[in-house]
Amino acid sequence: MNLVIFACVHNAGRSQMAAAFFNELADPQLARAQSAGTQPASRVHPEALAIMSEFGIDLSGIQPHLLDIAQLQRARLLVTLGCGEQCPYLPGLETLDWPLLDPKGQSLEMVREIAREVRERVVGLIAERGWR
Repeated sequence: MNLVIFACVHNAGRSQMAAAFFNELADPQLARAQSAGTQPASRVHPEALAIMSEFGIDLSGIQPHLLDIAQLQRARLLVTLGCGEQCPYLPGLETLDWPLLDPKGQSLEMVREIAREVRERVVGLIAERGWR
């Protein structure tokens, strides 16, 4: 099974959205996703919770957590989401960067747009890799 890590700085918005969409849409026999951050926040952003519930996904029980080297070593793919120079790197691990706006403090309409873009990219990734 393929492990995909979605990482951003705080693990409180974009990476949580991406992992949730991925795990909802990908064939669990083929691939699963985890999310993590380089400097995890204390909770998922309220804006992300609200918008993901509109997609039928409940993130209320999710806690941001620190990305560690063991997690990266198990991964097949690392997708970074707008963390710039703070993004993790592991030699030999395939990495994609999706430069997306941080939903923290954004209007609900803007967070909705970010979530739609995240979902669209996840759908594309799953289709491209044959993980459906």
